[in-house]
Amino acid sequence: MATLLSEKQIAQLKRRVKETPHPREMVLDVLHAIQDANGWVSDEGVELAAIVLGLSSLQVEEIATFYDKIYRRPVGRKVIHVCDSICCWSRGSEAIMLRLQQLLAIAPGETTADGMFTLLPTCCLGACGEAPALRIGRTLYGGVEPEQLEAILDKERAEVES
Repeated sequence: MATLLSEKQIAQLKRRVKETPHPREMVLDVLHAIQDANGWVSDEGVELAAIVLGLSSLQVEEIATFYDKIYRRPVGRKVIHVCDSICCWSRGSEAIMLRLQQLLAIAPGETTADGMFTLLPTCCLGACGEAPALRIGRTLYGGVEPEQLEAILDKERAEVES
């Protein structure tokens, strides 16, 4: 389990948990640290988080599976979240999703053959004023038109390859 995070990272997280009145407040921070280091949160990652937090694995799993930005299975190097909330849907997110499926040759929930992109719908990105929106990694794209998607994907690919 220690290979998921360094001993230093584990010690820092444990210190932060100890300083927090309620360990559950730190669950997402710990899960994100594991995900950032490994790309996703395996069962072993849930167990490590439980140890760091002093919670049961089930308590951590309940939270990990609730949030769609915590990945419980391997994903591509870049995860594309297409917002399908009412604001984005009413402004064309379906067309965005369909075009991405064409460009990437995958369905929602799948990863491209080269392991670069995973395509996921998401219920909200908090960008209603910029609908339709999508997020790739930590970058939010608002007011997206299907014609812009090739350039966005090229930019994201170039970031990984450079």
